[in-house]
Amino acid sequence: MTDTPSQSHIYVDADACPVKDEIYRVAERHALPVTVVAGGFIRVPQHPLIDRIAAGDGMDAADDWIAERAHKGDIVITSDIPLASRCVKAGAEVLAPNGKTFTEDSIGMALAVRNLMTDLRSSGEVTGGPRSFSPRDRSAFLSAIDQTIRRIQRAQRA
Repeated sequence: MTDTPSQSHIYVDADACPVKDEIYRVAERHALPVTVVAGGFIRVPQHPLIDRIAAGDGMDAADDWIAERAHKGDIVITSDIPLASRCVKAGAEVLAPNGKTFTEDSIGMALAVRNLMTDLRSSGEVTGGPRSFSPRDRSAFLSAIDQTIRRIQRAQRA
């Protein structure tokens, strides 16, 4: 798959991503290439805009693959906060599957909360995980990705 340097690209941190089908539909509507990245093999639709990468078994292999390629004008879909931080620093737009946008202003607090929750879980203080993914989250994601694509396209035309 080839694209011009100014063309946006969508990178998906595919492990446990609940909105892959929505990403494929939005990408097709906007004619944007999508790369679905996972540690191992993952099934994706046969479509010229959709590519898949099996990044390997390393602890952060998929995250490293995405972070090395994401740059300004790209969109990264992940709920992994350290990966989101790396991609925000590289200038990419980063969305969580629930539609939350990670920005330079919000990523520091997101990392701090993540680290705090990790510490609390390891000490046995917190045993629950994140809440279940809901239809409202799916709707928020669709709205956020559409707004993000339009904002990037306006910036590229300017």
